[in-house]
Amino acid sequence: MLKDFYNSFIERGFLHQSTDEKGIKQILSKETTGYIGFDCTSDSLHVGSLLPLMLLRLFQKSGHKPIILVGGGTTLIGDPSGKDETRKILKKNDIDLNKKKLKAIFKKFLSFDESKSNCAIIVDNYEWLCKLNLISFLRDIGSKFSINRMLGLESIKQRLRREQHLSFLEFNYSIFQAYDFMVLNQKYDCKIQFGGSDQWGNIVSGIDLIKKEKNKQVYGLTSPLITSSTGKKMGKTNTGAVWLSESKFSVMDFWQYWRNTDDKDVIKFLKLFTEIEIREIENYKNFKGSELNKLKVLLANEVTTLCHSKDKAKYVEVESKKIRDSVDIDSNIIDECKKKISIKKEALNKGISLKQILIDLDLSNSNGESKRLIEQGAVKINQIVVEDKDICITKENFIAHPKKKESFYSIVFVGKKRYGLIELVS
Repeated sequence: MLKDFYNSFIERGFLHQSTDEKGIKQILSKETTGYIGFDCTSDSLHVGSLLPLMLLRLFQKSGHKPIILVGGGTTLIGDPSGKDETRKILKKNDIDLNKKKLKAIFKKFLSFDESKSNCAIIVDNYEWLCKLNLISFLRDIGSKFSINRMLGLESIKQRLRREQHLSFLEFNYSIFQAYDFMVLNQKYDCKIQFGGSDQWGNIVSGIDLIKKEKNKQVYGLTSPLITSSTGKKMGKTNTGAVWLSESKFSVMDFWQYWRNTDDKDVIKFLKLFTEIEIREIENYKNFKGSELNKLKVLLANEVTTLCHSKDKAKYVEVESKKIRDSVDIDSNIIDECKKKISIKKEALNKGISLKQILIDLDLSNSNGESKRLIEQGAVKINQIVVEDKDICITKENFIAHPKKKESFYSIVFVGKKRYGLIELVS
């Protein structure tokens, strides 16, 4: 049974622009196929890709058929959108390895059950782009594109405005993306392309191409590029990108990233990145103080459950609380803590710089940042504020392990929510 995807799309904050609201609503009255493209520039996706994944998940749960287009071909070119410089050109073997790992992430969000008519499918544009004949492609497809209009694309204008290098290879990206839409329309009757707001020009190019070549009407929907209330781009921390793969970003850090959400963003993120009913979320709008903190835990648990598992989400919640409270820390918490380093006892004879410890625990990026954090009173050892920027960790800073004899640990905090564990070993 079909659900009202378009209204849910709007209510949850996914809509930025639509090419034809009336036409889109009409085609959504029946099972419809839509797609989003993901280039294979890495072996993982980051939090910035979570919105399109949640969008496709909503699309499928509303009764429609999602296509994930992996850009095995377009990754060889590089999308200039939102970039100040040319992307690193990857080798085909590297792209293939990345593609395999990305598929494991997609399967967490979408159903690939072939017994259902709206099962998700993954296709690779290398399948058709690698077979193109240059002369034929330029005559048949390239002739449909105006250079004047392509120069007006936001991704192109930004580079030219800043006088930054834009290769001829990248300049053609919009044509290939438009061609992808046409191929998907031919092979799978795909009628909607989704994308971020920076993809609007490319999506419209595809719609125009299909109209000229096939005399068919297709549609585009874009979503806003999500930023925090401070204006920062989603998915960035002091230590780098927030990856969706556990091998690149620990579950504990992932959960903590969402737990640390700014007060102003909690409701927005609950709508975008969880499946909690809108009516329930609306009831949370006036929450403050401790109630708002509980909402942040709810957000962290819901997103972590989707990206990793319910068991892992619950475990890191309990671990986080125990470590923050510095009480009732059992041996499992110490042994399985992800943000942990081990130090040999003899290394403490002369002491180890706390500034270096902060770097080793990924709580700081440099000695200079460590120094500033300590001077600001943001660093604690076992809940005791550190005031000396040159302090060294010694045996006196360690607490006895609750089960292991001759084993000790210490907890280092930065602010109220970031922490790491040091284990003293023989």
